[in-house]
Amino acid sequence: MLDRPNPAGRPVEGLRLRGGWESFVGAGPLPMRHGLTLGELGSWFIATLKLDLEYRVIEMQGWRPDAAPGFGWPLGERAWINPSPNAPNLWMARAYPGTVMLEGTTLSEGRGTTRPLELFGAPDIDARRVISEMQALAPQWLGGCRLRDCWFEPTFHKHAGKLCNGVQIHTEDPGYDHQAFKPWRLQALAFKAIRRLNPDYPLWRDFPYEYEQGKLAIDVINGSALLREWVDDGAATPGDLDALAVADEKAWLGERQAHLRY
Repeated sequence: MLDRPNPAGRPVEGLRLRGGWESFVGAGPLPMRHGLTLGELGSWFIATLKLDLEYRVIEMQGWRPDAAPGFGWPLGERAWINPSPNAPNLWMARAYPGTVMLEGTTLSEGRGTTRPLELFGAPDIDARRVISEMQALAPQWLGGCRLRDCWFEPTFHKHAGKLCNGVQIHTEDPGYDHQAFKPWRLQALAFKAIRRLNPDYPLWRDFPYEYEQGKLAIDVINGSALLREWVDDGAATPGDLDALAVADEKAWLGERQAHLRY
């Protein structure tokens, strides 16, 4: 296969998929941010699933996932071709390991706007209060980007035609820090803040998701119920989620090492 850049680069973040939670959107025990190229990922799947096949990767030349300003994407050197209608730019790709979870919620992920999957909101949330609560709960999870409260009106999808108050995640300015940015933790923290501000808020969508029946979409996306349970547990702290995630992240960093080509 012809290898290609991972626009999110090398950082690793998130809980790994648990056994029994495999789905169309989660085929193996990966964290949300795995930090592999497609060619490397194929190698990992072959080893993990013990696949018997011939596999050859045509490697990239000069891929520099730690180099600014692209950090994995050759910004200014190559055109961005949308891999999906709502994947319009590099900034979306950076935020996506967190904002993808919005698909399992009642919050708009910005579909129907010009910045899909870079923002979130709804007509009935107070974005400034949400940001303030996030900063109070775990300011260490908000580094590397800027959060800005905003108003938007989706033209289609969730809350279409309704004015939404929301939060935009900015990763496109000189203040972006690739190593400090933690989109998965940031989005989890936003859910936690909304739950703390309004314990009865109908946050989770209950509908068939990606061919899965009988499981909440947020759980399918995360590969377990652990994140949702953390959000809904009033006594659970950011440290509790961090302890689970750090253990998974450290294990994954060791496991992926054999498959790195660059």
